[in-house]
Amino acid sequence: MAWIIRNRAVAEDNWTVVRPAEDGSLPAVDALPAGKVLVPLALWKSERAALSAARSAAELGVWLAPDSEPADIAGDFEHIALIGIDFPVFRDGRGYSIARLLRERYGYKGELRAIGDVLRDQLNYLSRCGFDSFAVRADKDIHDALNAFTEFTVQYQSAVDTPLPLFRRREAGAAASTAAAKAGA
Repeated sequence: MAWIIRNRAVAEDNWTVVRPAEDGSLPAVDALPAGKVLVPLALWKSERAALSAARSAAELGVWLAPDSEPADIAGDFEHIALIGIDFPVFRDGRGYSIARLLRERYGYKGELRAIGDVLRDQLNYLSRCGFDSFAVRADKDIHDALNAFTEFTVQYQSAVDTPLPLFRRREAGAAASTAAAKAGA
């Protein structure tokens, strides 16, 4: 049984990530495993109608590679339950940008999952970019990875989770305090 972090808690992973074969070929729609599947964007683009006919939206997710264009899936949000973003290696940060684009430019509200070479050191930053679930690499302790969310108590910069930078939040607090003092006088 596989486990993920979803909404900052360890949960059972009931999704199967479908990857292309070593030669790059994609599986046939009728050869996909039963249950919920997370298919590559290339398969979604080439077999959208067949996939939608074979699976309900609740059983279908699409994952994007670091060089994928998030606009390619922006019109299909109602047909899928989950978008995964693959991190093939720890040092590849393009997935952070893809997540922000999906959340901020395209308005994706569903589950956004980091898959691939996902480590504890990334979780806080991934969360700030809009990810809400994380498939931590299998050789790492998923329960220890949860600590990543509490290691930083103050965020200075703006992000998906905190749209205002710290100095703007402080200004707003000071203005509210001044307004409350004037109202009480």
